[in-house]
Amino acid sequence: MKTLATFFAIIVVPGLTLAQPTPPPALDGSWKKQQLIDNFWAEGATALDANKDGHMDVVYGPYWFAGPDFEKRHLIYPDTTRTKAKLEDGSEVEIEGFHGAKSVTNGYSDNFLNASQDINGDGWDDYIVMGFPGKETLWYENPKGADVPWPKHVAFEVTDSESPMFADIDGDDQPDLLCMSGGHLGYATYDPKNPTEKWTWHMISPRLAFQRFTHGIGFGDVNGDGKTDILEATGWWEQPAVLDGKGPWVKHDAPFGKGGAQMYVYDVNADGKPDVITSLAAHEYGLAWMEQTADGWKQHLITGTPEEPGQTGIIFSQPHAIEIADMNGDGVLDIVTGKRFWAHGKAGDPEPNQPAVVWWFELKREGDSASYVPHLIDNDSGVGTQFSVTDLNGDGKLDVVVGNKRGAFVHLRQ
Repeated sequence: MKTLATFFAIIVVPGLTLAQPTPPPALDGSWKKQQLIDNFWAEGATALDANKDGHMDVVYGPYWFAGPDFEKRHLIYPDTTRTKAKLEDGSEVEIEGFHGAKSVTNGYSDNFLNASQDINGDGWDDYIVMGFPGKETLWYENPKGADVPWPKHVAFEVTDSESPMFADIDGDDQPDLLCMSGGHLGYATYDPKNPTEKWTWHMISPRLAFQRFTHGIGFGDVNGDGKTDILEATGWWEQPAVLDGKGPWVKHDAPFGKGGAQMYVYDVNADGKPDVITSLAAHEYGLAWMEQTADGWKQHLITGTPEEPGQTGIIFSQPHAIEIADMNGDGVLDIVTGKRFWAHGKAGDPEPNQPAVVWWFELKREGDSASYVPHLIDNDSGVGTQFSVTDLNGDGKLDVVVGNKRGAFVHLRQ
C-alpha cells in the first residue's frame, strides 16, 4: 500500500527543475462539494435543463443528473464501457466506465469535451460531445424530456485540438464549433433548418502543423473592429471585413505560450485595448494575461512556473481548462481554472499527484493596472479538459461543474 508521502511525491522530469507546488489552504466553507459519480466517463461536464422542470441538471458522459439534488441519473447514450481494476490482493473487479482514478490505471474517454445548445430549435437543450481528439463531434437530440436514450447525430467528422470551443465566430448569434481539422484552423457551423445535416467547415488558415493533440485555441475581438478573431498559441488570426471564404485570414504572430487550454480576449486592465487570457502550457505551469501594448504583447504571470512565482505566488501544474465569468457580481470577468487530474496518468507530466485544485481568480483594477486575488474552490477534485460555470440552483451565485478521471463534481457557491 502506498504511503501518503509516496502518493504526493514530486515527479522529476529530466532537464526541468520543478518548483514546489503551493500547498492549498484549508477550505473556508465558501463552497459545498458534491460528487455525483466516481466512475470516469468524460473529461468535461456541462449543465442544461433536460426535462424543462425549471431546475438545471448536470450532464456528464452518458448521463444527466436531475436537479436540484443531482442524485437520480438518467441515460443519454449507452454506458456499456467496462474496465478492470486490480485490488490490493491481486484480484480484479469490473467497474463501469473508462480507466481512471477508480481503476488506478490511466485511460482516455471518448467524451473529451461537451456543451449544451438547442441545435434543432425545438425549445429543448441538446447535448454536444466533442470526442477524443481527431474523432467525431456528435450531438444528442433531447427527446423532449422523455426518459429514453437520446437520438445521436454526427455533427463534424474530424475535430482536432485538445480544447475545441463552442462559440459564435461569424456573428450570427449561433454558436459554432471552433477547432482544428486536417491541419487547418477554422470553425464549423450548423443549419438549424436542417439540423441533422453535417456541419459546414470554414477554414481560416492554410494547412499548418496543427494536429489532433494541438493545445491552445480561443476567440475574441483582438483589434476592436467588432468582429471575432481566432487565437492559437502562436498568434491571432484576423477576421476579414467580409466572410466570403476566399483565402485564409491574416495571421498576426504573438507569444501566447507553448500551447495551453481555452483562450479568451478581454480588456483586463480597462485601458481600451483587448488583452488575452491563457494558460502557458496545458501540461506544465502558468496562467497569464497578455497585455496588448503599442509595442506588442506584455506577459503578466498570474500563477507561477518553475522559473517564476507569478503575481499570486500560487504554483500548480496542468492548467488544462479555463473559463472566464463574473464570479462576484462586480461587473468584471474573473478567471476559473485548476489542475487537470491525471492528464497522462499517475506518473505522467510534472506533479500529477499533487492536490487536484480548483481556483477562481478575482480581477482587481486600479487605474490602468490590474491584479488577481486567488480564491480556492476545492483542493480535491481538479478539472478535466473542460468544465462549466453556471448558476445551478437559481440563487444568483455562479457554481462550477467539473468532470474528469475522478468522476463528476458539483461545487455550489455558498
